Amino acid sequence: NNGSLAPRLLSVRPRALRFGSLKHMARDVRTSPYGSWRSPVTADAIVAGVIGLSQIQLDGDDIYWVEQRPAEAGRNVIVRRRPGGVIDDITPAGFNARTRVHEYGGGAYLVKQGTVWFSNFAGQRLYRQDPGLPPIPITPEKDIRHADFVLDERRQRLIAVREDHSTGAASVVNSIVGLSVTPQTDAPPAVTLVEGNDFYAAPRLSPSGTQLCWLTWNHPQMPWDGTELWIAELADDGGLKDARKLAGGDQESIFQPAWSPVGVLYFVSDRNNWWNLYRWRAGGVEGLIELPVEFGTAQWLFGMATYAFESEQRIVCQVRSKGAGRIAVIDPEAGRLQEVATPYTAFSAFIQARSGQAVTIAGSPTEPVSLIAVQLDPGRVEVLRRSAELVVDPKYISVPEAIEFPTEGGVTAHGFFYPPKNPDYAPPASELPPLIVYVHGGPTSAVSNALDLADQFWTTRGFAYLVVNYGGSTGFGREYRQRLTRQWGVVDVNDSINGARYVIDRGRVDGNRVAVTGGSAGGYTVLRAMTSTDFFKAGASHYGISDLEVFHTDTHKFESMYDQSLIGRWAEDRQVYRERSAIHFVDRISAPIILFQGLEDKIVPPNQAELIVEAMRVKGLPVAYIAFEGEQHGFRMAKNIKRALEAELYFYSRVFGFELPDPIEPVPIENMKQPARSS
Repeated sequence: NNGSLAPRLLSVRPRALRFGSLKHMARDVRTSPYGSWRSPVTADAIVAGVIGLSQIQLDGDDIYWVEQRPAEAGRNVIVRRRPGGVIDDITPAGFNARTRVHEYGGGAYLVKQGTVWFSNFAGQRLYRQDPGLPPIPITPEKDIRHADFVLDERRQRLIAVREDHSTGAASVVNSIVGLSVTPQTDAPPAVTLVEGNDFYAAPRLSPSGTQLCWLTWNHPQMPWDGTELWIAELADDGGLKDARKLAGGDQESIFQPAWSPVGVLYFVSDRNNWWNLYRWRAGGVEGLIELPVEFGTAQWLFGMATYAFESEQRIVCQVRSKGAGRIAVIDPEAGRLQEVATPYTAFSAFIQARSGQAVTIAGSPTEPVSLIAVQLDPGRVEVLRRSAELVVDPKYISVPEAIEFPTEGGVTAHGFFYPPKNPDYAPPASELPPLIVYVHGGPTSAVSNALDLADQFWTTRGFAYLVVNYGGSTGFGREYRQRLTRQWGVVDVNDSINGARYVIDRGRVDGNRVAVTGGSAGGYTVLRAMTSTDFFKAGASHYGISDLEVFHTDTHKFESMYDQSLIGRWAEDRQVYRERSAIHFVDRISAPIILFQGLEDKIVPPNQAELIVEAMRVKGLPVAYIAFEGEQHGFRMAKNIKRALEAELYFYSRVFGFELPDPIEPVPIENMKQPARSS
């Protein structure tokens, strides 16, 4: 997941699973309709060999990170790699290192000299875990959540973002606090350092321990709309004094403040349209690198980092442009950026650095996302941990083609097109493949071109696959993000359709067999497209929003006013909310829809899916609904990931009329008429 509202496919802990027989599976090429091809990339194989990787930290010579493991019911485990290459789990069984601050979490742990502090998902208590000892709670049993930790060694405390749900107030209270590092029984109460605004993030202590900086913003802003960077001196009693704003505002997004080794404060800002790198020096803001590229990203998670200090003289960073990323180093005094040659083109927003080396998470069109160590001179890469250990013969891998296509308003939109690929099959003469259009979540997110086995699940079966970075996506500048301002449900739908038309017009796919799929905000776009146009012939909504009015009053604090910028002011523009809600236009649906929903989802509650399902039932429209017990926003359990993949495939086989090569558990599709089978 690249920090969006819609997590992409995650699966279980990797093991040495290889399709060893693929290279000698060669046989006569069979002629079979698109969609009906037998694939080596099965749902079972995917969930047996994929994990999520995030939240890198360095502690001396050791490297730490977090693995999300659906085979363990989606548990997040802090993992350590020692210099000799030995990898071991730090988080013991029964614990889940995951915070619910902003619901999306991130920044769930801190490590220093082998001692780990982490937030445990069940109960959200903060724990201290010393080397060789079990975790011990250091916060009380209350619904008080913490994230984004920094250690104040001088005062033996943690500084953290707090989200307090225990006050009984109508809205939760966010602040920055100081917490004792010792167990609860011996600990003084938490000290509030900063409060009064709606949101806080990225408290960072200067190397001298005398200054603290942080980010803050208020409703209705989201952090990619407008944030402020503040700084204060630490008083003798540990409190703050002389707090002042350094940069930011309603029309400037500040990302990742960080202190250099000698105490110069750097940060990323989009004040010139692009998230570029700046620093505070001599009492003012100084531009370091100002180019039409992105150094930052949307702050859906805590603890994200797109640059790190290898030394005072060299910064290593991730740079994105036109949907692709690269590693580069910056000489801060010369203001010069130099690319480091690696085979990787996609990066998760986690990077750390030490002498001569950067550690980050990266992937490419032919390599799965992996934890890697990059030797900066001359750019040699060592893979430390792969998110997928399944080795698929390259002959089966569909390599995406970056496309740019015209869309409404005379502007250009972006995407990646994956043609179907399976050397064991050929289609019948003159047949074109069906197309699946994937709409990412967020909606302020983006899709990279990294190898994702979920994409290959479709292309190896004979589907073409198009991922669209519609207007509003990150990585293309602030102006491109703002195309979605008050246009959600319009721009995203238009760009998805125009991307599909682009490949249809070039004779690449069958324009009569086009499906649209997406999760959360992407699921909303699916439902909106199905009720405002008749372009798509099938839709798959994963935990999507169907009623914007209900969503406005029934979601969590972080996003509770996000709709104000995406749709309009509440309640003055209530009619716009109704006009863009699929639930009010079910009678316009002309094609089948399948919906998937986690029953413990606090971000998009189950009633959003259930409303559309019931309305379609009443209208006698073809609909399928699969709900998962124990799942939240995005599916984390292996069995449910497998079921969702196979159920969507079964659904398309019924809609587009092709036979499946292998048996799949059927999906009840109400009011569905069986189409003619492809020949």
